[in-house]
Amino acid sequence: MPKQILIDPQETRQSGALELMPIPVHAYAQSVEDERNARGDAALKEALRHMMVIREFETMLASFKGTGAYQGIDYLYKGPAHLSIGQEGAAVGAAMALKADDYILGSHRSHGEFIAKGLGAINELNDTELATILDSYEGGKLRDTVAKHVGGTDKALGENALLFGLLAEIFMRENGFNGGMGGSMHAFFPPFGAYPNNAIVGASAGIATGAALRRKLAQDNGIVVANAGDGSTGCGPVWEAMNFAAMSQYDTLWDEAYKGGLPVLFFFTNNFYAMGGQTKGETMGWERLARIGAGVNPAQMHAETVDGSNPLAVADAVARKRQLLIDRKGPALLDVECYRLVGHSTTDANAYRTRDEIKMWTEQDPITQFASSLTEAGILSDADVETMREGVAEQVLAVTRAAVDPAIAPPVDVEAEPTRIGQLMFSDTEIPAPNTPVPLTKPIEEAGAFRQLGRKERFGLDDEGKRLSGLKTITLRDGLTEAILHHMTNDESLVAYGEECREWGGAFGVYRGLSDILPHHRLFNSPISEAAIVATAIGHALAGGRSLVELMYGDFIGRAGDEIFNQLAKWQSMSAGLLTMPVVLRASVGSKYGAQHSQDWTSLIAHIPGLKVVYPATPYDAKGLMASALSSNDPVVFFESQRLYDQIETFQKDGVPAGYYRVPLGEPDIKRQGNDVTVLTIGPSLYPALTAADELADVGIEAEIIDARSLVPFNYDALLASVKKTGHLLIVSEASERGSFAMTISTNVTRFGFADLKAPPRVLGCPNWIVPGADMETTYFPQAHDIIDVVTGEFFPSKRTNKRGVRSWDDLDLARQAL
Repeated sequence: MPKQILIDPQETRQSGALELMPIPVHAYAQSVEDERNARGDAALKEALRHMMVIREFETMLASFKGTGAYQGIDYLYKGPAHLSIGQEGAAVGAAMALKADDYILGSHRSHGEFIAKGLGAINELNDTELATILDSYEGGKLRDTVAKHVGGTDKALGENALLFGLLAEIFMRENGFNGGMGGSMHAFFPPFGAYPNNAIVGASAGIATGAALRRKLAQDNGIVVANAGDGSTGCGPVWEAMNFAAMSQYDTLWDEAYKGGLPVLFFFTNNFYAMGGQTKGETMGWERLARIGAGVNPAQMHAETVDGSNPLAVADAVARKRQLLIDRKGPALLDVECYRLVGHSTTDANAYRTRDEIKMWTEQDPITQFASSLTEAGILSDADVETMREGVAEQVLAVTRAAVDPAIAPPVDVEAEPTRIGQLMFSDTEIPAPNTPVPLTKPIEEAGAFRQLGRKERFGLDDEGKRLSGLKTITLRDGLTEAILHHMTNDESLVAYGEECREWGGAFGVYRGLSDILPHHRLFNSPISEAAIVATAIGHALAGGRSLVELMYGDFIGRAGDEIFNQLAKWQSMSAGLLTMPVVLRASVGSKYGAQHSQDWTSLIAHIPGLKVVYPATPYDAKGLMASALSSNDPVVFFESQRLYDQIETFQKDGVPAGYYRVPLGEPDIKRQGNDVTVLTIGPSLYPALTAADELADVGIEAEIIDARSLVPFNYDALLASVKKTGHLLIVSEASERGSFAMTISTNVTRFGFADLKAPPRVLGCPNWIVPGADMETTYFPQAHDIIDVVTGEFFPSKRTNKRGVRSWDDLDLARQAL
């Protein structure tokens, strides 16, 4: 869409052929002597020891799962154990080439990657730097616990803290790295560069890409590694992430200071199996995983197949890819072939592979082979290797003994604090009003769209009470624009992107004018990749940025389901508050386009713990709520009705303030006073409710109209006070009635306001079938006459009017029909 990139038919229609470059396969050819000269004996010995630590740590977990005991310690471990035994060379080799402040994100099988990265960081940090980290984490509590009950000083203390913090987390203890909220598959510790591991296959790819985006925008020299298994190459979000990381616009459109692909390395630990599905030859089309790099960009992602059983081969490859990323030539891809010698999990009977195959690979055990190479080179003796094994076993045993002791590692006591987990869902913090002007491509006042905004009236009625045109007064769309404009021009950590966000001005015009003043690295068009849009927004936020992204239509939430439900919603709580998630996800609720473009999915999102949900209906509220959402350190899903973008302000007599202000999330607003019936509206249903209230007044029924404004959080005080006054409650929403948030409100008001009710609360939503096209919408979305039919037909039958709506069905009969 950018006009500066010409699509020339003379060029595109020329005949020719695409040429692919050779992809290296096991090209590493250094001798141990070469590596010895380059790295020194100490580094090679440490690599072997680190591999042994990982092996012993996971052997301990396997023993607890299989027998309930390890080295004389009895313990019933109830959680999962997805082990990487046999893959230690890949993890340690990667860590050898990474810097302490490089980030890794992993999969459910990431104990080895976590330990390797932590040990590598401890090796690199000096004693003062390490002490600072241990002192600052939880006020030094973890350090003190480990020093007292496990022992060690300086780096030895750091290693023991690493292993104890991880094991306590796996055992879901209070002093685990993530407060026991993450467990085996989600443990992480950012001070060592170990960012969240992920239970969803391939889910770290997009998050790592977003973290790389943040590193690029911050212009630091670190990279991000997305660890995943070979099975993840069958996942759409992984492909979306790789494409997002390789977008051409980084080179063609972004300013010189920000040119180049994202510094992210897609590190596929290829053990040839995704659970029991064999990737090579069965579930994938590639014969070498590295081949997929050729499908992403002309550089083929610098793809390469590496021997993952040899840590030195992996270290060599990662070091070369890291330099490419630092040189802004990313992204990069490594196919790291190795073999897990154990099952997918401890319940895996290995029915999908033969004993002969396992035996052949056991003979290629990376620890045995690497130890042999070091002894053959004279770096270690057999006795040295055995002494090293014994030392590692003693270290893991000491850590384990402490981690299973409830007096040292207390279990999370939910009984003593029943809402403890819930209190971790949100930080409930916000940033001050941003007021640091950022570099712009030209002044705001030179953008025509913003000059036009400045000429508009702030209130939607003239002196005679007549409605003004949306061309002459501030609309809901304009309110959103003004809030976003303030944050984008005063907070450089905020980045905005999505489909058609730039020259188009956003699909519905909210970003009009922003492309005139903001450079591409602050506002850009993303691919049509909803999973990548949300996942990268998460990664960008986790790495220290703030994200504003758009899905265009709420219906497209389904394309980013995991990213919203399992990632955006959960990382704050799974980190026990260690992380914050300042992400605003905009999604419009459509009309006129039928079943796949006009669904109100606010209830679906409100059902997911960990997300704040906003749905404004007026320009004043839209501007203030957007400002609050952009200021929040919690994830906010911000719904916008397409039918309300041109709505003018008719409630606030002073109109929509030109200056910056916030409307707090979670506070419903009374839009019309009344004494006979309370009507709570969600989103655009406010306006038919107001129309209905005017008609109801003609028959002597005064309706009090309350606009929910937010679904999560939701303060019931005003609603319960209104119900106490009126005794009747009707909740109107454009979401399908079954399982809706309106039903939740109805249930809660019945429970907490039962004594004040004169009749059961009533929910008026959309029927439980697909949204029809434009000509039939008035039979589907609640209209003013539908509201009147309910109020006069059910609450005030003595004032019943002629029924005008089509809702004459029997709800109980429809339920029997699954409707």
